[in-house]
Amino acid sequence: MADQTVPEPTEPNLPPDSAPAGQDRPAAPHPGSRDMPPWNVAELPDAPTFRWKQWTMLLGPGLLMGGAAIGGGEWLTGPIVTARYGGAMLWLATLSVLGQVIYNIEISRYTLYSGEPIFTGKFRTLPGPKFWIIAYLLLDFGSFFPYLASSAAVPLFTAINGALPFISDDPTVADDESTLQWIGIAIFVLSMIPLIFGGKIYNSLKYIMTFKIVAVLGFLTFIAVFYSTVDTWKEICSGFFKFGTVPIRAVEDANGNGVLDEGEDWDSDGRLDVIEPGLSLVSRDDPETNPPVEFKVSAADGTTQSFQIDALPVTASVDTDGDGTAEGPFEITQADLDRKFLDIDGDGIQDGDNVDNIFTAAAAGRELPPIDWSLVAFLSALVAISGSGGLSNTPVSNYTRDQGWGMGKHVGAIPGMIGGHDLALSHTGTVFHPDEESMPRWRRWYRHIMRDQLVVWMPACFLGLALPSMLSVQFLARGTTTDNKWEASVMTAGALRDSVGGGNLGTTFWFLTLLCGFLVLAPSMAVSADGIIRRWVDAFWTASARLRKLDPKAIKQVYFGVVVVYMAFGLTMLSFAQPQTLLLIATTIYNFALGLSCWHVLWVNVAIMPKPLRPGWPIRAALFCAGLFYLLVATVSTLQRFVWSA
Repeated sequence: MADQTVPEPTEPNLPPDSAPAGQDRPAAPHPGSRDMPPWNVAELPDAPTFRWKQWTMLLGPGLLMGGAAIGGGEWLTGPIVTARYGGAMLWLATLSVLGQVIYNIEISRYTLYSGEPIFTGKFRTLPGPKFWIIAYLLLDFGSFFPYLASSAAVPLFTAINGALPFISDDPTVADDESTLQWIGIAIFVLSMIPLIFGGKIYNSLKYIMTFKIVAVLGFLTFIAVFYSTVDTWKEICSGFFKFGTVPIRAVEDANGNGVLDEGEDWDSDGRLDVIEPGLSLVSRDDPETNPPVEFKVSAADGTTQSFQIDALPVTASVDTDGDGTAEGPFEITQADLDRKFLDIDGDGIQDGDNVDNIFTAAAAGRELPPIDWSLVAFLSALVAISGSGGLSNTPVSNYTRDQGWGMGKHVGAIPGMIGGHDLALSHTGTVFHPDEESMPRWRRWYRHIMRDQLVVWMPACFLGLALPSMLSVQFLARGTTTDNKWEASVMTAGALRDSVGGGNLGTTFWFLTLLCGFLVLAPSMAVSADGIIRRWVDAFWTASARLRKLDPKAIKQVYFGVVVVYMAFGLTMLSFAQPQTLLLIATTIYNFALGLSCWHVLWVNVAIMPKPLRPGWPIRAALFCAGLFYLLVATVSTLQRFVWSA
């Protein structure tokens, strides 16, 4: 859609509760808080006639947000979770994506009616914008962490240097952490360029996301078709539907007969594995000396032993099958302590991970499986950023407005600081009266939004989850973990290179996988930053009486000013924290934010919108359940991190 100035509403600044002289129109109340300005009123334009031959009509907000959705959850938490548990835990991502589809459609419902983004609608609800500004600043805090930029630095560094970055816990040893931080800072700064130049910022980002989708999904589909197995795809596809599957710690000898029976070889290594105990360092005499003087061994039955030592190796007997009887003795070496588990079979992978299903157990009359909570933070992160997650979905409504869909045609768009000179953004929304003439047009617009989400955004999310997960399931040994907080974004590249036999072909695939990792993460940083800035600029543009006095064309200066503030915060965070740390901090807040936002959107659409335009009861129930799901995941993750593990 071509850039345009803000059209004048046909009845400028007319509150919806007033009817034009000589016309019999139903009244609409001044929406919500009186601290927000009244709406304008105009006619709802008609939706474009959709034909499959004109498929480009589908390329709206769903394309941009679909490209952004192939990001952190898929490339950072995906390999960590699926390498350890296969596809069994992907059902959590299924629930997350389906919940977000409903959420995206419902926030667009409000924008189609009013031309306002959903944040502005939330500010219209009581007790008013001052309260909601504080509440949502707290809920949106996780989004401000630029973990995508710091993570994108790793594949770029690895591609340039030919090896993973070297990170040492010893402060006296020079490592690559400083270089990675500088690369992350450079990526972060460069990601701000699309937010400054061009006409509509929305259009600039859509072009970037189109290239990303084609390049990333194209390469991953090629690998999936020619280098993965049918069993891998069965594992991935079935994982999306294994509802109720939970991670556990268990021996593979489920029937206790001492023989590796069919179905017991969880990690396909040909051995009947026991639960290899975890090792945790308690203290050192001096951080620069080895060995440590105290460490703990965590046995399969949940007990721990503490060892005071002067030298390694040491021997210890420990329960490895959960029967309460210690086996061994086993020799514990410095290598075991470095990898943080007792490697009994010497394969470098901690055995004992497995899965069970709570519904299957209940149906069979078995005890409910004891859940292993050690990875719950990453499972929570997988839920939080599968799709978009947190409040990063809310720009769907902003982009619906900038696309000119529904009543967004009467409002305008946010232009870049350099370019887009004729663009402006109205300070308030414009609504229409739902009558016999407008309701058929409304239904066509609503179907248009549903196509955008169901045909573009949702498939992009599932493909974006399935294809990177395919890499880890196919090429990484089951149970693979990493303690290198910088390695998650590149851990599958080396495995793919080794799988195809090395040489030029292996090196090419290794490089292209790293490039995919960079393209997944870096462009998403631009969309993430725009989403954060946009939802707050849009909200204040209407909620602030001071900003409402500015010329509509001054929106570009306000937007640019917030870009500068966000850059200052992001650069500070990138200077001090590692990507995995930023990721876990951000996603803990993400699920709380999205859960509460689902319920608030339901409130907005029921309390503010006219009755004929409100969602039906099935949609209301689905949106309420989606909010409950995210809040439950967030609560469990928080309890595990701060209470149960204390």
